[in-house]
Amino acid sequence: MNVITILRVVLIVWGLVITVMFIAGLKKHPGELELTTKKGIINGLIGFFANFFDTWGIGSYAPSTFCYKTFKTSDDIDIPGNLNLGDVFPVTVEAVLFLSFVDIEPLTLVTMLVAAGLGAFFGVRLVTKWDVNKIRIGMGLALFCCAIVFICKLAQIGPFGAMGTDLGLHGVKLIIGLVVNFFLGSFMMIGFGLYQPCMALVMLLGMSVGVAFPIMMGSCAVLMLTAAPTFIKTGRYDKNATVMNAVMGSLGAIAAYLLIAYAFDLTTLSKIVVGVMFYTAFKMFWDAKKSEKK
Repeated sequence: MNVITILRVVLIVWGLVITVMFIAGLKKHPGELELTTKKGIINGLIGFFANFFDTWGIGSYAPSTFCYKTFKTSDDIDIPGNLNLGDVFPVTVEAVLFLSFVDIEPLTLVTMLVAAGLGAFFGVRLVTKWDVNKIRIGMGLALFCCAIVFICKLAQIGPFGAMGTDLGLHGVKLIIGLVVNFFLGSFMMIGFGLYQPCMALVMLLGMSVGVAFPIMMGSCAVLMLTAAPTFIKTGRYDKNATVMNAVMGSLGAIAAYLLIAYAFDLTTLSKIVVGVMFYTAFKMFWDAKKSEKK
């Protein structure tokens, strides 16, 4: 049994354990499931399309946050839980599908995933204790930074446009990769999407851009699986939005994987996502400012 097969088995078993915990947590979480209401349908569409494009490397955090705030289907304080707990299921599906996307060196893949998981382990214990304004400001800063990274990637500025060919990291480069991925895993707990920064990191260190897919999807699966029990325990998530993220998001990820061979040019869509990131970041700052005046 090779490393990829072992990782897939671990992720599937781990995912099943979290599923049991999640279902048990739903029974303790206050409020009834309203999946067939207008709000439930909107949350279902958010979960499906956000994770559909997430599978193509666009990322789901910014679009999901934008939609939650625009359609008012979730309170701001619950958004980190919606994303980190609800997305754990579709992202695990993505990771299982994409782990063999390229012939990445096993040592690099495994250690990068572990680093992200450790980052989430420590980070989640902070974000679940923050008040709503801290979450708004943290997520606003995270989204603003992600937008800058995205612009650099689109414009091929600096390392973001440098295409490497390496399939693994060694020595100092491996240490740098592990440290940065640790912090990316921690920042995920306040809504800082890992995909684009991780893709930038991979290219900065001279690796093939294709390597980013198993690393970033595997990292997110591990860190979300690590953080999920804390969100379940604290109840800091919207019951309806999280369920829809889990179910419809997984279907969106599978649909995207099946259609990825026929994917259209994502440049235009990426520019739209940048606009969404900036809009949502400033909206978070504005809401935090208004709240402080009350």
